[in-house]
Amino acid sequence: MPILTSSIPFSLVMTFAFAFTLLAGVLLKFWLGSRQIRHVAQHRAEVPSAFSATITLAAHQKAADYTITKARFGMLELALGTVVLMGWTLLGGLSELNQFLLGWLGGGMGQQIALLAAFILINGVIDLPITLYQTFVIEERFGFNKTTLKLWALDLLKSSLIGALIGLPIAALILWMMGAAGSLWWLWAWAVWMGFNLLLLVIYPTFIAPLFNKFEPLEDETLKARVTALMKRCGFAAKGLFVMDGSKRSAHANAYFTGFGAAKRVVFYDTLLAKLSANEVDAVLAHELGHFKHKHIIKRIVSMFAMSLLGFALLGWLATQVWFYTGLGVQPNLGAPNDALALLLFMLAIPIFSFFIAPLFAQISRKHEFEADAYAVQQTSGPDLATALLKLYEDNASTLTPDPLYVKFYYSHPPASERLARMMG
Repeated sequence: MPILTSSIPFSLVMTFAFAFTLLAGVLLKFWLGSRQIRHVAQHRAEVPSAFSATITLAAHQKAADYTITKARFGMLELALGTVVLMGWTLLGGLSELNQFLLGWLGGGMGQQIALLAAFILINGVIDLPITLYQTFVIEERFGFNKTTLKLWALDLLKSSLIGALIGLPIAALILWMMGAAGSLWWLWAWAVWMGFNLLLLVIYPTFIAPLFNKFEPLEDETLKARVTALMKRCGFAAKGLFVMDGSKRSAHANAYFTGFGAAKRVVFYDTLLAKLSANEVDAVLAHELGHFKHKHIIKRIVSMFAMSLLGFALLGWLATQVWFYTGLGVQPNLGAPNDALALLLFMLAIPIFSFFIAPLFAQISRKHEFEADAYAVQQTSGPDLATALLKLYEDNASTLTPDPLYVKFYYSHPPASERLARMMG
């Protein structure tokens, strides 16, 4: 794809805008994290009055300690991520990697695929200590980790192979379109990307998820009858009811719907069924059905379609601007395609600028959760849903006293106090 010339000031403006936005975002994230730590610590000594009859002080303090530990580690992770991002961009890391591969492989599709693969591999290696610490130190300390180093390594190998087998051909197709489909390549690439995502919704539960977990049909006939009756009453059909062996990796409990269209299935963690009564399972499932009844899933897919279309259109324009590359510390190729560079720079830069609209999407998500709760209360029982949620909050060591401003930025689900006040009010 041809790159248009630009003057140096545009490059400087891009550099300044990126650096300023990155710094502002990092400072804001540190401030929000500090608020969360301080607020949770201040309320650690006493269970909130609304939960004093159902949550023990020991469970409340465990949740507080778990939240604070994760928040502190998150701030260290943020600092490391910022250094790595600066290294890739303004400090010239991506440019150096590109020039090295260009000299070794020459220009062409092979070099571009190698650039994407090398970038992902290097980032993966950098992230390894973080993931290991989270799993085998933090999660282990609080009694959540059930995986072994061997299983963890096997999961990493499987996910890497699947990512390469699926991701590299899609990346190659998009790169080919960028070079061969003309100025509207981004429209065709968007259509391919959306088709791929929809296909993934169908094939993931049937072919990919079973590579990592065992999914067995729900055998409890009484519970199966209750769940089937509930789904029928709500006008919902699924391909099957399954129990997943989540306990082999974590003590956290959950239930979810997966798949799309005729491939939809209901999945219960074995840890969830071990902790909740039949009435509580009904209430949790009714909450998930509420998302479908209110068309939240369709709304999110449509939103993803719209936002990705805007993203591809923006990438289509930025990829032709030389200041986009130079302003982010990369010297574009003169006699070879820059499409892989454009993709990587866009993926590195866009989260920096989009962070500031995160509260809007978090608010929409919390609104959807309230609507799903209300639907569950109509279909089952408010007290059953309340006790189920409290068990899940306790089981997952979710703090009952998060900082309100932190919630507005990061929480996709409302805090326990707000959810229970709505459903019991």
